[in-house]
Amino acid sequence: MLNYKYSARNTATGQEVKGTIQADSDGAAVKLIRDQGLTPINVSLGEKGFGGFSKRVGSKDRVLFSRQLSTLINAGLPLLQALRSVNEQTSSKSLKLVENQIVSDVEGGGTLSAAMAKHPKVFNQVYISLIAAGESSGTLDKALDRLAIQQEKDADLVSKVRGALMYPVIVLVVMGVVMGFMIVKVLPQVKTIYNGLPGANLPLVTRVLLTISDFLTHFWWIVLIVAVVLVFVTTRWARTGPGKQVIDKLKMRGWPIGRLFMKMYMARFARTGSTLVASGVPLLQVLDITGKAVNNVHIEASLARASQQVRGGKSLADALATDNNFLPLVPSMLKIGEQSGAMEEMLAKAADYYEKEVDNEVAAISSIIEPVMMVLLGVVAFIIVAAVLLPIYGLAGNSNFTSPTATSSAPTTTK
Repeated sequence: MLNYKYSARNTATGQEVKGTIQADSDGAAVKLIRDQGLTPINVSLGEKGFGGFSKRVGSKDRVLFSRQLSTLINAGLPLLQALRSVNEQTSSKSLKLVENQIVSDVEGGGTLSAAMAKHPKVFNQVYISLIAAGESSGTLDKALDRLAIQQEKDADLVSKVRGALMYPVIVLVVMGVVMGFMIVKVLPQVKTIYNGLPGANLPLVTRVLLTISDFLTHFWWIVLIVAVVLVFVTTRWARTGPGKQVIDKLKMRGWPIGRLFMKMYMARFARTGSTLVASGVPLLQVLDITGKAVNNVHIEASLARASQQVRGGKSLADALATDNNFLPLVPSMLKIGEQSGAMEEMLAKAADYYEKEVDNEVAAISSIIEPVMMVLLGVVAFIIVAAVLLPIYGLAGNSNFTSPTATSSAPTTTK
């Protein structure tokens, strides 16, 4: 069942009525509204389906959907029957809702690509373009199989990059929690002990950490508010044009992740381009789609400039040869592909190469990050231990220190 929002007019009173209704398709929703004595004005699919499940679909579910549909169509089943069969086997409730709507649209005479285009959060532009190309060329099963491969490769690529970046993030979080606990809980108790000792002179590092401890203990709410505001503002800024430009540039040029992200972008461009070219998508459309699929504004801008040059009669390899946003191997492989008429194969080889290079970069970054994290942990541990122990060593070396329990008496003489 799908949730539909509707506005309708009461035929008896002429009053406009708005509400929601559950139905299997658009036509079923309209029929249910009319059965209530209402004339539908507008009926649209709601954001959520039965049970409040969002229409968000995972990449694994999408890959499985593509492979199953490709297999059934290749076996000779009609599209509508294949869609219904896949829908029966789908375990994801979110995807099942989307499939119900696609079945309804195709049953009503629409194309599969047009039905999928109504769900942009589930099927991106690459997916829809490949489906449209497969429908027009009669190779829908091959297009779906290419999509499954492309999605698996892309998901594997993103997973490797996230894995490389996750380790330092976890270490820094744990380090922050431990240091916060020491500053807020342990150091105040140490301060109480030192205050009870005569002649105690706290060193600078201890005084600094105790000042931080006092501030966090009494004004923690200020720190919390500042942190929330900072995260909110940074997140909003990162979604704006200037913010995304800065972040994407850091991904491409920042040490030590720059080489990793550049190779990931090249692999994504080459893999997506190879899949689109193999499906018969025109070159200019390939450049437009891959620009969005790479998910980097600078590379997207480079592909837009290259598209303009290709329209002017320049080859794609020459258009990208002088662009600093592309690694040299890509235009070289494109040139071979353009000269030999095998651009699909050359892009696929470039994608394979850069996907292996991503593995190498992940290993290299891990070998760099691990000792850096160990040194950083050692520095933090040294600072905290020094703040606790230095006052004790200072007291031990103070020649003027006198135990509060000790007593002394001067000798007296009587004449």
